[in-house]
Amino acid sequence: QVQLVESGGGLVQAGGSLRLSCTASGSIFSTSVVGWFRQAPGKEREFVATISWSGRTTYVAASVKGRFTISRDDAKKTAYLQINNLNPEDTAAYYCAASPTEGDRTLRVAADGYDYWGQGTQVTVPT
Repeated sequence: QVQLVESGGGLVQAGGSLRLSCTASGSIFSTSVVGWFRQAPGKEREFVATISWSGRTTYVAASVKGRFTISRDDAKKTAYLQINNLNPEDTAAYYCAASPTEGDRTLRVAADGYDYWGQGTQVTVPT
């Protein structure tokens, strides 16, 4: 079992930065692929970024590439999403997800590929 808790969201002015954290409990985090998703009001959940359990591979959605960076620190059982140059279109609830995988370079972009989800953290960028 893995429990995930996101933190670091808030209200940030356009052009600002945030670092979201996803802290896990349980022993399987170190062999789990991690993904970040977001959901804006009235919209479907959207894939943002994923990182393999080894940290050797990452993939960031084209829509946010260059502004979003995913990383992890397994000693702290925490994954991060660094968001730079925020704009109002980034306003959403951000969720992290994790799932054990065998391959140390495995990435997952589909939400249904994840077994565990956090409750989300809200990011608001006013217009």
